[in-house]
Amino acid sequence: MNRPTVRSPAKQTREQRVFVEQAQRRAKRVANGLATLLVALLFSACGQNAPTNVTFHASDAYPERLSDWGLVSLDSGQLSVSDQAIVYELNTPLFSDYALKLRTLYLPEGTQAQFHPEQTLALPVGSVISKTFLYPKNTSGQLLTSSGWNGDPNTINTADFELVETRLMVRQTHGWDALPYVWTGDDAYLQLTGTIRRLTLASDGAPEQTLNYLVPSTNQCASCHATNHTTGELQPIGIKARHLDRTNDVYHRNQLEHWAERGWLTNVSSKPQANAVWGDTTQTLEHQARSYLDINCGHCHNADGAADTSGLLLDYSSHPMSALGVCKPPIAAGRGSGGHLYGIVPGHAEDSILSFRLATNDPGMMMPELGRSLVHTQGLTLINRWIDSLEGQCL
Repeated sequence: MNRPTVRSPAKQTREQRVFVEQAQRRAKRVANGLATLLVALLFSACGQNAPTNVTFHASDAYPERLSDWGLVSLDSGQLSVSDQAIVYELNTPLFSDYALKLRTLYLPEGTQAQFHPEQTLALPVGSVISKTFLYPKNTSGQLLTSSGWNGDPNTINTADFELVETRLMVRQTHGWDALPYVWTGDDAYLQLTGTIRRLTLASDGAPEQTLNYLVPSTNQCASCHATNHTTGELQPIGIKARHLDRTNDVYHRNQLEHWAERGWLTNVSSKPQANAVWGDTTQTLEHQARSYLDINCGHCHNADGAADTSGLLLDYSSHPMSALGVCKPPIAAGRGSGGHLYGIVPGHAEDSILSFRLATNDPGMMMPELGRSLVHTQGLTLINRWIDSLEGQCL
């Protein structure tokens, strides 16, 4: 008589354990697959690309394509910024023919920037700064001079924005290099000699404006970024505490505090007075005007800058009113004076050289000399209001 096979309790336990482990592995594979699918769907739904790693390139091997840096890229019409970078904003930005600007900063892992209350923050070798210039579009595809854009890169797509150029500043051991990349299709391409793009801008209630938008060459970048005329070394302009000390509209945090908490900024000491946030009319008129002149003119018109021989100092330092142009005759303005006698005539913007040079787009007379083809109407209005508010008389 055959007896049924009886398995020992120990053998039953081993088989059961194997079965359970196999089932767990199958379940894990299914779960991983679902998670991957979910992540892909989330990025698709949010209009974002998967995060990319930044690749730093040596100065003798700069890539032709911007995407090879992994910092800012375009995929299926959607712009994305590497999660290794930080988006930042300036209190009052430089005017560039009404272009919007997306600014990013990348520091190599484990490195820090050194705080300075007045000078450019010292960034480590391997740092990369990017500034992407873009214009909003209306439903007809016209480029606009105004937008309600809040600075969030995740909202930038080629249906709603025209990408023009991305400028990189790259910190090498020998110093900073400036690299202009021009957008064509789904990527931007290195253009060391610069280029000109003909654009037409529309604004509410005003005629269209046509401009020859200048993408500067590497050498032209030095005309602004060589803030010390003696050394000739390139330096970032906006990476100063007074420009950065503000709440970021993307992270909703004070930028300097955010960088310090992230470990990107060290030796933070007492901060100087922050420049006025552009458009914040709760700030004094003088503070708004000095902040505007600082970012637009101060990189040349400072004690060490390319325009130091003019005696006109427009950076935000403690200068006597005469150094700001009040009742100051020009040294070598030529026809740039517009026939006026003084840089600033208190109470009379219409008689002031400063206002005249901001109000013209004649290449031989306008200020700044590079970086704009159009007159910044809002900026000119601000400076005129400030000059008209000044008291005194030029004898």
